[in-house]
Amino acid sequence: VGNYKRTVKRIDDGHRLCNDLMNCIHERARIEKVYAQQLTEWAKRWKQLVEKGPQYGTVERAWCAFMSEAEKVSELHLEVKGSLMNEDFEKIKNWQKEAFHKQMMGGFKETKEAEDGFRKAQKPWAKKLKEVEAAKKAYHAACKEEKLAISRETNSKADPALNPEQLKKLQDKVEKSKQDVLKTKEKYEKSLKELDNATPQYMENMEQVFEQCQQFEEKRLRFFREVLLEVQKHLDLSNVASYKNIYRELEQNIKTADAVEDLRWFRANQGPGMSMNWPQFEEWSADLNRTLSRREKKKASDGVTLTGINQTGDQVSQPNKHSSSLSVQSNTVQSVQSSYNPFEDEEDTGSTVSEKEDNKIKNVSSYEKNQSYPTDWSDEESNNPFSSTDANGDTNPFDEDTPPAMEVRVRALYDYEGQEQDELSFKAGDELTKMENEDEQGWCKGRLDNGQVGLYPANYVEPIQ
Repeated sequence: VGNYKRTVKRIDDGHRLCNDLMNCIHERARIEKVYAQQLTEWAKRWKQLVEKGPQYGTVERAWCAFMSEAEKVSELHLEVKGSLMNEDFEKIKNWQKEAFHKQMMGGFKETKEAEDGFRKAQKPWAKKLKEVEAAKKAYHAACKEEKLAISRETNSKADPALNPEQLKKLQDKVEKSKQDVLKTKEKYEKSLKELDNATPQYMENMEQVFEQCQQFEEKRLRFFREVLLEVQKHLDLSNVASYKNIYRELEQNIKTADAVEDLRWFRANQGPGMSMNWPQFEEWSADLNRTLSRREKKKASDGVTLTGINQTGDQVSQPNKHSSSLSVQSNTVQSVQSSYNPFEDEEDTGSTVSEKEDNKIKNVSSYEKNQSYPTDWSDEESNNPFSSTDANGDTNPFDEDTPPAMEVRVRALYDYEGQEQDELSFKAGDELTKMENEDEQGWCKGRLDNGQVGLYPANYVEPIQ
C-alpha cells in the first residue's frame, strides 16, 4: 500500500528532466558561441599580422586561407548555436508547457490525477487488507489466551488446595478460549478470502492507472529521443555540404602555393626586375631643398608614418601592399585585443589570451613587408655625428633647431603609445609639462611627472587653463 508513489514521483521527475535537458543544450550552445567568437578574433588578428608581415605571394594567400576557413567555420558554429537555442531548446520548452500543467496550489495536474487514480483504485483493497490485519491480530490473541488457560488448568489439577468450584471456572475458561479461537479463526479466514477475491479487481484497477502513467512517460521518452536526434543532426557538421567545401577549398588554396611564382614576383617587384628610378637632373626648388629638422630627418630615414589612427582597413584595399610607408603594428594589435572578449553576453568571465601571448603576437616578425629602407649611403667606414659641414666649425650638433620655450603644463586629449624610445606614452587626461614648442613636423618635447623626457604629438594635448 502506498508504493504507487514511486510511479507518481516519476511524473515530477519528467518535468525536472526537461529542465535538465534544456540546461544541457543551453550550455552547449554557449560553448558553440564562445568558440565561434574565438575563431573570429583569432582569424581577424592573424589576418592583419600576416598581411603586414614579410610573407608574400601565393604562400601568403595559402596562409590567409586558414583565417578564411576559421571565419567560415565560425559562421557554421553560430548557426549550430542558433539551431540549438531557437529550435531544440524552444521545442523542449513548449512540449514541457503542454505536457505539464501547474496548479494554483502547487504541483502538477498530471501528478494529482495519477495520485488520485492510484488512491481510488487501492482504497477498497486497502480497507479489506486492514480488516484482514485486524482479524489476524484477534485470532493470534485468542490462540495466546487459549494456551494460557490450558496451562492454568493443568497446573491447578496438581494443586490440592483448589476447591472444585475454582477448578470448574478454569475449565470453563479453557472451553471459552477454544471457542474464541474457532470464532476468530473463522473470521480471519473469511476476511482473507474476501481480500483474495478482491485482489484481481484491485490489480486491474491499479494496472489501469499505471498504464496511463506509462503512456505519459512513453510520450516523454519518445520525445526526448526525437529531440536528441535533432540535436545530433545540428551538431554533426560532417554531413553539412558547406563544411566539407570549406576544407576542400582550403586544401586547394594551399596546393596553389608556388615557390617559383613567388620568387618570380619578388624579383619583378623587389629585385633586379623592378622599375628603376635612375638619377636625373632636377631643378632647384625651395620646397624640396628646405632645411629639415633633426626630427624630420630621423623620421624620413626610418620611413615610418606615425599616426594614432588604425590604418589597416585602407591598407587592405590598396592594390600595392609593398608601399614605402609603415603602419604602426602595435596600435593595430592593441585595438584588436581591446575588443577581444569571447565571453561577452555570457555569465562566465575570463579570457583566453594572456598578456605574455599578446607580447608574442606583437613581435611575430622582425620586420614588415611594406617597410621602407633608408636610401642614404656613404663610402666611409662609419658616419661621424660630430663632423660638420661648416668649414669654420661654428656649427654645434647639440644645438636644437628650434629655440627653447617656457615650460607649460598641458593635459592629454587622447591616449598615445610611444612608438620609439624617445617618445612619451600617456593616457587621455594625464598631465605633463611642455618643455619646447611644436616643431615643423608637429612634435613637442615634454616631461612626464615621473621625470621621463621625450617627444609627443602636439595635437594630442591642450594647455591647462
